[in-house]
Amino acid sequence: MKKYEIVKEHSDFDNVINKGKSYKCKSYYIYYKDNGLDNSRFGLAVSKKIGHAFLRNRIKRQLRMIIGNNKNVFQKGMDYIIIVRKHVLDIDYNEMQDELISVVKNGWINEK
Repeated sequence: MKKYEIVKEHSDFDNVINKGKSYKCKSYYIYYKDNGLDNSRFGLAVSKKIGHAFLRNRIKRQLRMIIGNNKNVFQKGMDYIIIVRKHVLDIDYNEMQDELISVVKNGWINEK
């Protein structure tokens, strides 16, 4: 992901979480909101409850790869905040990808 595709500001996170729509699945809480830009932005959050720093960083790297390889699935002009749940520890990379992409492709997200 490029720098302009990342939600970094705490206020932006709060705005999307408090004013946007959400979807909950086994491995993720996904919040999304229109951002008024030409591109989508993504924010990732992995709690310390998930594990040590190396494990949290690995999960974030995997999520960035999933998002980068499947950008065409996500609707443009949206901010997405993906909060990882503990179930992600029980699945591998392919299952992580399948779950995230199926949520987006099946229309639970990106409904207008």
